[in-house]
Amino acid sequence: MDSFLTAALPWVKSLHIISVIAWMAGMLYLPRLYVYHCDKAAGSEASEMLKIMERRLLRAIINPAMIAAFIFGGLMLLTPGVIDWSDWWVHAKLVLVVIMTAMHGLFSRWRREFAEDRNHRSARFYRMANEVPTVLMIAIVFLVVVKP
Repeated sequence: MDSFLTAALPWVKSLHIISVIAWMAGMLYLPRLYVYHCDKAAGSEASEMLKIMERRLLRAIINPAMIAAFIFGGLMLLTPGVIDWSDWWVHAKLVLVVIMTAMHGLFSRWRREFAEDRNHRSARFYRMANEVPTVLMIAIVFLVVVKP
């Protein structure tokens, strides 16, 4: 199994990067939809259209991309010689991934609230929330590339 993982590493790494890009695209776009949704009256045509867009984005792109990123990232963690667990940056990156996953969970909860016309947060709140995945992404990329 180790030799298969080692031989497949370039493919696994590529698929991990593609998955993370798709996950991040959704994580950056979904809260923007929430910003726009805040300004729409519950039950309006625009509100109903945004509910569909939010649901499809989450279910068709964000959720599968996150799962794929975890699968391919996990395979890289299992590949001998890829990770030096004595490096602190690996642990920091994994903590940031856990925080990103928690944000994903929050975005999902907020989508359900919009779907049920129960949103009570402002557009400003969602603009601020939109920055969290960006900051996490920047920190993760620096940790992985620079390996401080």
